[in-house]
Amino acid sequence: MPLPKPPAKRGSLLDPSAFDAQAAPKPARRTLKAPAEETVTLELQPPPPPAAAPPVAKPVPMGLPIKAAVAPSARPAPVAKPVPKASRTRSARTGPAKLFVLDTNVLMHDPMSLFRFEEHDIYLPMITLEELDGHKKGMSEVSRNVRQVSRELDALAASQGDSAKFDPAIGIPLARTGHKDAGGKLFFQTTFVDFKLPDGLPQGKADNQILGVVQALRTQQPEREIVLVSKDINMRIKARALGLPAEDYTNDKTLEDGDLLYTGVMALPADFWERHGKTMESWQQAGVTFYRISGPLVPSLMINQFVYLESPGNAPLYARVTEITGKSAVLKTLKDYTHAKQAVWGVVARNREQNFALNLLMDPDCDFITLTGTAGTGKTLMTLAAALSQVLDERRYTEIIVTRVTVPVGEDIGFLPGNEEEKMSPWMGALDDNLEVLARGETGAGEWGRAATNDLVRSKIKIKSLNFMRGRTFLNKIVIIDEAQNLTPKQMKTLITRAGPGTKIICLGNLAQIDTPYLTEGSSGLTFAVDRFKGWPHAGHITLARGERSRLADFASEVL
Repeated sequence: MPLPKPPAKRGSLLDPSAFDAQAAPKPARRTLKAPAEETVTLELQPPPPPAAAPPVAKPVPMGLPIKAAVAPSARPAPVAKPVPKASRTRSARTGPAKLFVLDTNVLMHDPMSLFRFEEHDIYLPMITLEELDGHKKGMSEVSRNVRQVSRELDALAASQGDSAKFDPAIGIPLARTGHKDAGGKLFFQTTFVDFKLPDGLPQGKADNQILGVVQALRTQQPEREIVLVSKDINMRIKARALGLPAEDYTNDKTLEDGDLLYTGVMALPADFWERHGKTMESWQQAGVTFYRISGPLVPSLMINQFVYLESPGNAPLYARVTEITGKSAVLKTLKDYTHAKQAVWGVVARNREQNFALNLLMDPDCDFITLTGTAGTGKTLMTLAAALSQVLDERRYTEIIVTRVTVPVGEDIGFLPGNEEEKMSPWMGALDDNLEVLARGETGAGEWGRAATNDLVRSKIKIKSLNFMRGRTFLNKIVIIDEAQNLTPKQMKTLITRAGPGTKIICLGNLAQIDTPYLTEGSSGLTFAVDRFKGWPHAGHITLARGERSRLADFASEVL
């Protein structure tokens, strides 16, 4: 059989309505099937004779009006109307969509925020565009976000074609540039808006002009709900004081409550052995015991999650979930790093969570590890000890790269002299403190031996700045990101994607100490990474619960 001829012309593109028709739900099928002759012809059967039983409604063919089927008459059958397909609506709202007025800081924080409001409309005051134009220059994260917003707005404006025929009152559909989840429209302020604010508010300030635009829109469109969206708390306070609805931008929040964050640890129920002992399989391999369990506990488990069972009078069980297949899971017992013989570069675990963390840090199959906890829980010390052990003792990695966000707690002290590493040295005080603790273990080598060890350790540790990370690729290295709670989700993605073959990335942070403006526990890049990587076979997370720095630090973290 000969092959068909190749096409002579290029195929035409699908219309956007074709995609909506594919995504629309299909009409429900009827359970009763009509006779074959009725499905072919849409004519009604004549009524039965009077002596017969009362007429019974016949099954209605697809597309036939129900009223005509149950009440036949001598008049001709009405024309069957096609059943309209369900429209692509997102909610059961009956009124008009909301109109969200965006503050400039929302666009600076999330450049894709224009497309995060589903079926609702967006309104941009002209002062917002002026502020964006004033922040577009520079190499900071805010400047990059502003330039991306400008490109998105330019693409939306260009999608309208001839600007001379564009009507600002109609708006620009946000789905024009391929964002199908955005069902609303974008409106620009193109005319002067006359508003009257209290005399105490300066008229020339940008925030007050945006508040005046919101007030004028409520007067012009009383039938719609006008809402101001801002990341500035004082802006929202002023709006509510004026009786204007205002909301925070919450789409960037991974979790609404920090207490819901995945901890990586789960306590087994007290009757674990009684409920799972009969169907449990166990075996030993390379000195490690494995348990295969099945039951109602399995759906709540995740890969690389740690489980424990401590009961008085019985040996405790500490294990990690290594496999989940269907309704069964495999638990692997842990290496006991609380014993001095299993010390990692002279560091032993002092509590249960530290033992779990060291098992993760020393596992070569874990490429991404996150450790969270309050001050003094041992995050940096354990991470540095595990990194030095795998670089100098096991030769698994070539060197250690340490970086962190340079966000000052107090006033900035100005520019620092020197090269990249010398400029970062004041920010790495925690690294120097922990290296001093790790160097104390070399007591038998003497002063010369300790000095040689310190030089060797320093040669394997490189301190890098976040500003020069874009475009790099790390091969066979351990990358330690300290104070990761100050990273935005976009910065976290930039750092994690630097990993090449054989590289392990470790993120450390305390979600209670966020210094970056507009970042919270729910929107931090560390929270974002923990939530997205949970359950991945090559990632792990532990929340360290108990501080081990000193009794003074532990008491201060509780009462202050």
